[in-house]
Amino acid sequence: MKNNRKIRRFIISGTNSGCGKTTVICAVMKRLISDGLKVSSFKCGPDYIDPMFHREIIGTDSYNLDSFFCDDNTLKYLFYENSKGDISVVEGVMGFYDGVNGKASSYEISQILNIPAIIVIDCKGMSTSIGAVIKGFLLYRQPNNIKGFIFNRLPEKLTDYIKTICAELNTEFLGYIPECKNISIKSRNLGLLMPDEIDKLQEKTNILSEIVKNTIDIKRILEISSNNTDFPEFLTSDIKKVCSPENGLKIGIARDKAFSFIYQDNINILKKMGCEIEFFSPLRDKKLPSGISGIILSGGYPELYIKELTENKSFIEDIRNKINNNIPIIAECGGFMYLHKMLDDFESVGVVDGKAFKTEKLQRFGYINIQAQKDNILCRKGETIPAHEFHYWDSTSCGTDFKAFKASNNKSWKCVHAGENYYMGFPHIYFYSNPETAENFLKRCIKYRREKSEKN
Repeated sequence: MKNNRKIRRFIISGTNSGCGKTTVICAVMKRLISDGLKVSSFKCGPDYIDPMFHREIIGTDSYNLDSFFCDDNTLKYLFYENSKGDISVVEGVMGFYDGVNGKASSYEISQILNIPAIIVIDCKGMSTSIGAVIKGFLLYRQPNNIKGFIFNRLPEKLTDYIKTICAELNTEFLGYIPECKNISIKSRNLGLLMPDEIDKLQEKTNILSEIVKNTIDIKRILEISSNNTDFPEFLTSDIKKVCSPENGLKIGIARDKAFSFIYQDNINILKKMGCEIEFFSPLRDKKLPSGISGIILSGGYPELYIKELTENKSFIEDIRNKINNNIPIIAECGGFMYLHKMLDDFESVGVVDGKAFKTEKLQRFGYINIQAQKDNILCRKGETIPAHEFHYWDSTSCGTDFKAFKASNNKSWKCVHAGENYYMGFPHIYFYSNPETAENFLKRCIKYRREKSEKN
């Protein structure tokens, strides 16, 4: 029988998107590391960019916690599995209570994992009304795990007043960050700028770390995180060995500045199933890695690097030939766009006969369930996979081999090109939501390798 263990943990959420919680959490994590602690980090929801910031700051992988994709036991297992440091720090998604039909909120994840919660309030343009916000969050849904508040862009002259309000409302004033116009972490359409797009990121987080040393009560946050609840080791039986490392099954995964949207857990589950991972760059490499039996083309921002991508003709020719010769492939969102005949006004790979083009608004944003309209590389006809979409670009050829149902209102549309050897479309999938999709992908890769060997 496995022993239980305590995991020191806290979640920093906020009142809304854009309230400054990423700036706060980056500053706090940097401070914890400066104080000699090893930090494990997590992001609520299907976000890719925030974990990149976490990884940049803590120097190791960051993970997602998503209660739309995962049942409670899987969520607990993943949190336990990936909590490897002295303390686990979780960043919330949107506002603390925001989710879809009551699911997938920071509040829900805090409840499932029994994580003490700290709420960030953006105080710009407020004074007394801050009290109403505090009271509303404390009382809106009970029980909750809210232990205190951090106040972003709070003028120093108001700190004593806000401390009094917190005391009156029986909650804790855990600190504040003053207005830092040239240090805050900025955003673009779908979220933050990428870490390598922010000038002097490490320098900025170092400055923030020094600021919060004096303005945020790190000692009290550590006390809050050390609650007395044992965290049992949750086991899962859903992960099966599909192949053995001795067999040498190798999967190539795109990862560079243009293609960086891939869940760390998706990589880890493939490794647990027995395959080797080799990363490649459609921007820099002249061809795909040798010996691979499958491809995952991650999402990202290929539109920012169209010229470089489409001028890399030798790589385009190699990946086109491999796909036309039936190498198994999963291509999501940005990776799917890259496979089009036209990426904006540039000729690209051409295995999807259509044009990927920019639009002026967010297209089909949010959680969805996609139902297969025919047997394919991931599942059988009629089976459903949870997924997520977020993109401003669209396509003249989105595909018709799955039908998507929006989780919030059940609105539906056709999507994805899928067949025995390929899944190409805008929806992102998370393997732990249904490990059989990963198993099916690897089984097809094994079959491809065997067929290729027999031909040779």
